[in-house]
Amino acid sequence: MSTRKVVHTESAPAALGPYSQAVVASNMVYCSGQIAIDPATGKVVGGGVVEQTEQVLKNLEAVLNAAGSGFSQVVKTTIYLADMDDFQAVNEVYARSFESAPPARATIQVSRLPLDVRVEIDAIATVSKP
Repeated sequence: MSTRKVVHTESAPAALGPYSQAVVASNMVYCSGQIAIDPATGKVVGGGVVEQTEQVLKNLEAVLNAAGSGFSQVVKTTIYLADMDDFQAVNEVYARSFESAPPARATIQVSRLPLDVRVEIDAIATVSKP
């Protein structure tokens, strides 16, 4: 029998709509897209795409940890970019979180992201302690 558990942590921004930060089902965690909101202030971080990507990955890591997972257990990510010209800068920051055995990934340019941020990343990972 499969279990389903909603994940919430104060270490990542609250959902901007009717969705969960993540859901654990069986031994997998499905993380909603994270954007560059500082959970302490509720505001989008300043700076450019590098600073935004760093915050996105901090938020994603907090959600993964709350679910009993982490970057080493991520099997798939999707990166959404407001501008594909940011690909290289985002890739450099992203690579620091996934140094060995990186997950499968798709990267796409979209016409607009919530709060007009430059990057959003979602993830699917295994869970060590459901």
